[in-house]
Amino acid sequence: MTTRSSRPTEFELELLKILWDRGPATAREILEAIEERRPVGYTTVLKMLQLMEKKDMVAVDRTARSHVYSAALERGRTLGGLVEEFVSRAFDGAAEDMLVHLVKGRLDAEALERLQRRLEELKEEENRG
Repeated sequence: MTTRSSRPTEFELELLKILWDRGPATAREILEAIEERRPVGYTTVLKMLQLMEKKDMVAVDRTARSHVYSAALERGRTLGGLVEEFVSRAFDGAAEDMLVHLVKGRLDAEALERLQRRLEELKEEENRG
């Protein structure tokens, strides 16, 4: 599970997702990606990246004129920690209850079949490992 200090805020997570999807990027490139969804200032993005560097959430390559930022946190581990924390807080650790809550009334028959196949794949992986 992520620790309180390494647990990204909503905005930090948004920046990390951009870096995970795009790879290393300058603050300007990150700003452009965010602005596709909503307006935000360049200095806001830059300041957040600087704070995230201090928290060891991003790494910075300062060899180029424009600093290039990359995610220092692993996507799977970070998201997994956030999910674990949510399940613990909201569902007292009962992941099955969370899944039922998510699925109930939200998935059509085709989506339920895809979910069933994925669950079977997970079960097979677990049996092999």
